[in-house]
Order: sequence, then C-alpha cells, then structure tokens
Amino acid sequence: MIRIWDLPTRVFHWALVVLIPALWWTGEEHLLDWHFLLGEMVLGLLLFRLFWGLFGSSTARFAGFVKGPGAILAYLRGRRPAGVGHNPLGALSVLALLFLLANVVGLGLFATDEDGLAPAPLSHLISYDSARILTERHEQLFWILVAFIGLHVAAILFYLIARRDNLVTPMITGRRRAAAGGEEMIGAPLWRFLIAAGLAAILTLVIATTL
Repeated sequence: MIRIWDLPTRVFHWALVVLIPALWWTGEEHLLDWHFLLGEMVLGLLLFRLFWGLFGSSTARFAGFVKGPGAILAYLRGRRPAGVGHNPLGALSVLALLFLLANVVGLGLFATDEDGLAPAPLSHLISYDSARILTERHEQLFWILVAFIGLHVAAILFYLIARRDNLVTPMITGRRRAAAGGEEMIGAPLWRFLIAAGLAAILTLVIATTL
C-alpha cells in the first residue's frame, strides 16, 4: 500500500460531499443566512484547493495530474498506465467539477431574493435586476453541476464494477495498492498548508465582508 492522497485533499473532497446537499436544502427552504454562510465555506474551500493545486502534495498539484489530449487518448487505448492519483481522464472530470462549482459560487455571491431583503455579499455591487438574473443563472448552473456530479458517481461505479478498482476507499484512507510503475505521493510540508489555508481564509473574509 502506498500513500496517494494527503489529508487536506481528502477533507476538501468530503467537505463538498456534505456541503453541496446542505446548500441545496438551505436554498430550497429559503434559509438564506445559512445558505450564504455555507456558500462562503465552499468559496474558502475552492480558494484553498486552488492554492493547494499550485504548491501542495504531488498528487494534488494540477501540474501533476492534468494531461494533454495525447495522454488522455493513450490512457483510453490502454497504452498509458493510470499511475497514482487521478488518471488522465479523471483529471478532466475534476477540472469540470471545480470549474462548475466555482461558477455556481461566483454567481451566488451576487444573488438576491425576490424582495431584495436577503442579498448575497456582493449583490450591492450590481443592480437589483442584474442580481435577479444572476440568481436565476446560479440556480440553473447548480443543476448542471448536479448532473456532472451524477456522471462522476457513475464513473466511480463503473470503475468499481467493471474494472474492480475501488476509488472511494483511497479517498478515505489516503492509501491504495501500488499500480505498475506507481510512485508514492510526495507530501507537502506543513508551512505550505498553512500558507494555502491562510490565503484562502483571508480572501474569503475580504470577499464576504469587505467588498
């Protein structure tokens, strides 16, 4: 067994598993104070993941798992091993989910309710009509995100059933059996985590309370 996922990456993943359904429920129930708070938590997580993708552990870095079209085709044709961490195809799924979630959160920062009595942190920067339009786009894009999450879950089930490859347990334990040519994750030092977490917290606080 080798290490493939560090603790921050795993916490990020499972926090979203909890927060996204909670965001849906608070939105449906019009618990907007809670909805905005949870949204700001997701914003902080996304900012952290951005920084962690730049200088975090080897399998968390975008440069370590994002591959070009040639590598993806080679993997699909069985000419390239999956390696450790995300395989070339799974990397596309990760990028798509992060991109969609970032846009959902970004639009949500400018949203407001129909009465204009429960504005999101940045809605004061635009007109009420514009905020209402972005609120609609926020809701529409959320369901596109849900569809992509469904595809993500379907892919995990496919790997489990068709390829006997359990992708869930390693995201819990951080470890899996070494594949051919697989190398153990190179962890990032604590100071990098503190910088990533600190920058994410400061930027989230600025966006949520200062802008």
